[in-house]
Amino acid sequence: MTNLPPPGDAQASKQRLIACAQQGLLKHAIDSAKGGQGNTFADLVSAHEALGKSCLDSGLILSINAHLWGAIFPILNYGTEQQQQSYLAKLLSAELIAGHAITEPQAGSDLNALETSVENTTDGLLINGHKRFITNTPIADFLVIYARMDSKLSAFIIHADDPGVQFLDNPEVNGCKTATMGDIVLKNCLIPHDRQLGKTGGGNMMIQQALELERAFIFAGICGVMDWQLKEVIKFSRQRRVNGSHLGKNQAISHKIADMKLRLDTIRIWVNECARLKDNNKRITLASAQTKLFAAEAFLQSSLDAVHILGSAGLLNDNPMAMLVNDALASRLFSGSSEIQKNIIAALLGTGEGYK
Repeated sequence: MTNLPPPGDAQASKQRLIACAQQGLLKHAIDSAKGGQGNTFADLVSAHEALGKSCLDSGLILSINAHLWGAIFPILNYGTEQQQQSYLAKLLSAELIAGHAITEPQAGSDLNALETSVENTTDGLLINGHKRFITNTPIADFLVIYARMDSKLSAFIIHADDPGVQFLDNPEVNGCKTATMGDIVLKNCLIPHDRQLGKTGGGNMMIQQALELERAFIFAGICGVMDWQLKEVIKFSRQRRVNGSHLGKNQAISHKIADMKLRLDTIRIWVNECARLKDNNKRITLASAQTKLFAAEAFLQSSLDAVHILGSAGLLNDNPMAMLVNDALASRLFSGSSEIQKNIIAALLGTGEGYK
């Protein structure tokens, strides 16, 4: 991946995503009949890691994954012919930017506590509610919003210019800052009936499928970032001299570097296993939760180790190592926290709370 605009404000984030789309990044693992490249999830993993190595931007990676798994694949899998014709080609080219909105201020990741509601009227679908920490909101043309209609969780396509909706650019968060986030406020937002996505009551299943894919593949790009992180630490340990020897001669330092390498390669194994399962039409519910749990914790520990090895140099304003610590902290939360992944794994093993 080359020739990305430099990171900056929301407009810069939008242009970076568009530049990735222009290089075909959004078309992997999608049938050529639907406008994709007709290749595999293994190809997607390879392309996303290459992106991570070139951009070193965890926020851009999060933004792309929200666009892919939150909007493109739900419309691909559940959209009507009309919806696919209206949105799919423009999503693949990033002429339209999107994502999905699940989280609410009072509910967090608890799907049973979501309160955004939809009333089916003769004039259209009337939506009221509040979503929070939604990736891509400030730059999105539309979002797939999950809300209750007749008490059943369902999905709806909300445009940024629909009457009664506000796509906001706050609150601001420190982790993955280039993935623009914000609140969505819906006050008597009226949309046409044909903007319901999928069946009434299908929202829970759609959310789980979207999050499974995100958990499985978001760390493909972050592997590229971690590869750069490891190489920088190795270079520093060779150049830094302590008592006449390079820093890497210190066993405590060399062991940290060895652990960083082990974590990176283990994430690669997990991500590629998810790709293998998807390419063979196998379920990834367990593997994606395992991938997300291990990868998020590994990314955080390696980021902490990198700053520790670099010392004060790792805390300089122009050094991205310290920023990666915040990004890694965010990675423990997006797509479901580490605790949620443990709940999923335990439930699938027949222990713990039931997985819904």
